[in-house]
Amino acid sequence: MPICINGKTSIYYEEHGAGVPLVLLHGVGSNHASWFHQVQALHDRYRVITFDARGFGNSNDVEDIGRDAFLSDLETLLDILEIDHAVLVGQSMGGGTAVSFACTHPDRVRALVLADTAVGLELPSELAGEVTAIRESAANLTQIQRVLGASTRHTRPDLAMLYSQIASFNKTNFRTIKGTQPLWPIDVLANTRLPILFIVGEEDILYPPGIIGAIHRRIATSQIHIIQGAGHSAFYEKPELFDQLLDEWLQGILTEEKSVRQ
Repeated sequence: MPICINGKTSIYYEEHGAGVPLVLLHGVGSNHASWFHQVQALHDRYRVITFDARGFGNSNDVEDIGRDAFLSDLETLLDILEIDHAVLVGQSMGGGTAVSFACTHPDRVRALVLADTAVGLELPSELAGEVTAIRESAANLTQIQRVLGASTRHTRPDLAMLYSQIASFNKTNFRTIKGTQPLWPIDVLANTRLPILFIVGEEDILYPPGIIGAIHRRIATSQIHIIQGAGHSAFYEKPELFDQLLDEWLQGILTEEKSVRQ
């Protein structure tokens, strides 16, 4: 079993394919296995790397510090894998790690994809108030109600069941997770000038399209796509469309980079 050691903690990871490194960072209800569709769809064009955040899946958290070590864990993993320059894809909680890494090591990020997330961003007061109200209204919802849209829950009960089964292997959930992730002003992320893609489900109740759109408009180098019929886990609910959007956007960036070098 491939393991990355950071301090006393073992971080489980997987690699599939070859090419431009594409690192997938999961949310609080997921783990490395949640990205199964992306791995199969993209490993023939990218070096796809998935891993379990400490306290999730096959990773432990000996220091019992949770999110306080997420950035260090990612830094250590990329160093061990000798990856100097990667595309980061962060979903929900994973977006916070991706944002922190992009703001502290912009030279090591080729592009950034933030999926159904504003985690890690210090929001303007009007947006922050809206997010706080959303969290309060969602406090008593089940995990499935939080992370999957109504369309998916009603039409694909099999996907809802699989999501719960994958999540059952986590030692941590959104009520028990430890530690905190730093908040970065939107301007700091914008000033990195990194290409950024926001993907958000139309039915996302935690970070709805209106909030993500407002953030997108503050970052000149960003694009946004709204996936119809998906909730907070668009990558899982509508994987074919998610993968297509991600791949086409990345291929456009890589083509542009190549033309600049020539």
